[in-house]
Amino acid sequence: MADFFSGRGGFMGDIDGALRSLLEFARPLVMQGDFIRLRQVLDGVRVDTELKAQYFVDASYAESLQGHYQNARTAAIMAFCLQPTNVETLRQLAARLRTVNEAGLLFDLIARSGPLSKIPIPLLLTYAAQLSYLNLQEAALPFLDEARRADPCYPPTLVSRGQVLTYLGRVAEAIHEFERCIELAPQLGQAYWFLAQVRRATEGRNNIERLREMLGQAGLPIRERISMEFALHKELDDMGDYSGAWEVLEQACQTKRRTLSYRPIDTTRIVDALIALPSGAVTADQESKGPTSIFIVGMHRSGTTLLEQMLDCNPNVAAFGELYDFTSAMRYVTDHHCRGVIDLSIIDRSLAVELGQAGLQYLKGVAWRLKDKRFFTDKLPSNFFNVGFICRALPGAKILHMVRDPMETCFSNLRELFSDANPHSYDQQELAHFYVEYERLMAHWHTQFPGRILDIHYAELTASPDAVMRRVAEFCGLDYVSTMQDPSNSRRAVATASAVQVRDKVIRRETPKWVPYDRFLGKLKNGLNRPGRDRNLPLIVDT
Repeated sequence: MADFFSGRGGFMGDIDGALRSLLEFARPLVMQGDFIRLRQVLDGVRVDTELKAQYFVDASYAESLQGHYQNARTAAIMAFCLQPTNVETLRQLAARLRTVNEAGLLFDLIARSGPLSKIPIPLLLTYAAQLSYLNLQEAALPFLDEARRADPCYPPTLVSRGQVLTYLGRVAEAIHEFERCIELAPQLGQAYWFLAQVRRATEGRNNIERLREMLGQAGLPIRERISMEFALHKELDDMGDYSGAWEVLEQACQTKRRTLSYRPIDTTRIVDALIALPSGAVTADQESKGPTSIFIVGMHRSGTTLLEQMLDCNPNVAAFGELYDFTSAMRYVTDHHCRGVIDLSIIDRSLAVELGQAGLQYLKGVAWRLKDKRFFTDKLPSNFFNVGFICRALPGAKILHMVRDPMETCFSNLRELFSDANPHSYDQQELAHFYVEYERLMAHWHTQFPGRILDIHYAELTASPDAVMRRVAEFCGLDYVSTMQDPSNSRRAVATASAVQVRDKVIRRETPKWVPYDRFLGKLKNGLNRPGRDRNLPLIVDT
């Protein structure tokens, strides 16, 4: 271990055997929550506390990269127990604690940082970001307010604050922050992108020429270029220039795709592996004495946020948004850190674990959110990969599957700028392939778990919200209330791409958004109609 602590640098790609032995020795103490003995172990490592804390943060990153979830979690908690004060260490540690699903420790870390006025702006922004990732927008905003008070002209603060204000439905204030950011830092692409999402471009109010000028500049960083290209597409679309909008969107998708590592065959292998899993026994009902979990799954941009917003209008439901807690539970019981919601190692290791333990770990992880609600929603669309594990780990869970016209869903994905999620969504053929694999897997889950999954069709939900929500309420064991048919009755924060749209009443679009782009979408349509496609969920192309 002495070699490990001998120098300072960025986090390493591997750690030495001595440190790994220490992590494995400390793991039982972490699992038991025995932080007093854990601190005694740490005090036995005679190295400067700040340096020691940074190296345990580094070790947590390194172990995650190696796929060792339990060691990554242990290292992060050991760093927490050392109570570091270095700003950069605290920033990295906050992110680590959230990644290993230790929300309680993250809250403690924030609390012991002192009054907001004493926290440096970079740390204020980090804490706000981690709270926002936990869907705690109201808690995040004071940190951003303080950062803005300390320096009202710092562009990263303005962008972050505009995002959170958008999630809270305070759109006019968000627009002001994005416009101010563009005025101060016209090279910051995110500001244009977020502004384009919350403000419809008009003849007298748009950034089209400014964006074209910025995109024509040499040396523009690729991240900023991508954001500006997607923003320009959105504004040209608002103006009805569909040919121009498509040209920019195609370029934006190509630029973004070059930054991503994605192979369609990997998705096929995951779906094949999930389908090949033995049926397995369903565990004892861990939820019989507690709140009922309602998982909302499907493709991104299929209407999952709308459905959750409508469920939130029931006074017995707490809507938690997109949670990675079930993936965290699977990482925990399989001791494997996967990138994204699942990978082949998680699937393989699931055969050797008791999935009921994943259910208990999941419920433990969300317990701090529950308060007195009898039902709660977990709306991570890509949990459709985890449906089999959810059904076995949480027999009382309700699975709501949002189904939308494939062309509408896929085109909405194609024109959405995601962060690091959905790498399949920037190429028509890859997107169609992913959709077909998703459809194949959902057909399998229906066969394997009859009666456990309720399909909700977006077209029917928007046409007959009262009838559909009555059916949803009955399936979930909820008492139906009339407020559930109107999502504008919900006042919760929404941190998804639909943050603005879902605050209105249910709107049914007469002409699908993809229709003006029909002549450009041949590869997408051909991919969705490929021979051998499972037709349990038929392709509907409404014009």
